[in-house]
Amino acid sequence: MRLILILSMLLLTQLFFNLAHAVPQARTTTEQRKSHAANEAQPDDPQKRKAVKVRKKVKVSARLPLKAKTQKIAKTVKVVPPRKGDKKRYDHQRQPGISKTIHPHDVKPLKLSLAHKKRYQHAKQTAMAKLMGQMGKPYHWGGSSPHTGFDCSGLIYYAYKDVVKIKMPRTTKEMYQLRHAAPIKKSELESGDLVFFRIHNHNVADHVGVYLGNGKFIQSPRSGEEIRISQLNNDYWQNHYIGARRVVTPQTIR
Repeated sequence: MRLILILSMLLLTQLFFNLAHAVPQARTTTEQRKSHAANEAQPDDPQKRKAVKVRKKVKVSARLPLKAKTQKIAKTVKVVPPRKGDKKRYDHQRQPGISKTIHPHDVKPLKLSLAHKKRYQHAKQTAMAKLMGQMGKPYHWGGSSPHTGFDCSGLIYYAYKDVVKIKMPRTTKEMYQLRHAAPIKKSELESGDLVFFRIHNHNVADHVGVYLGNGKFIQSPRSGEEIRISQLNNDYWQNHYIGARRVVTPQTIR
């Protein structure tokens, strides 16, 4: 009986020592696993660490609402104040869809070739020769031919209809309102420009002549008169003058 008790005690003692030895090993294994996981989460390589940080930032930013993202971006934008002495630059970067207003003085003059210049000068000379060739012809209301005589607008129609490629109007009112004829200031008049007058106090032009240069213009004045040259600075014509138009241009010639 004593032998059985002694053997039982020896077995219990052996089991106790085995358990005491197994517990530290289990603790060591658990700690090794934790340290290994920590090493994987924080790699030694700086680039890997940076990649991990970027991933974390992306995850955090993905969770943020749109308003918070906008505020975060706005905080990162640096506003550089202007330095002293810097000149203000307006309209440095034009916004798309906004068109700049073109001033007439900003438009570059049309560059003409030598051949086009010759054609332009020839067209003007042809019109002026036709006009001067009718000097002394009688005024005839509604006339537009050397065989019948001319009224004021009939004379211009005869001189210009074959020179320009646009459809030349027949009446004074239509000539004054012609959209292809550029308005001209009196100080900028050139030979060949049409000069308009309001004789009968209507709201429209009712008389027209052609400027010759040096303050003179050719016209077919009225019934009983002949085609003649008059002075534009005459008081009568000055009081009735309403404007000028240029029909013969490099763009309108045939």
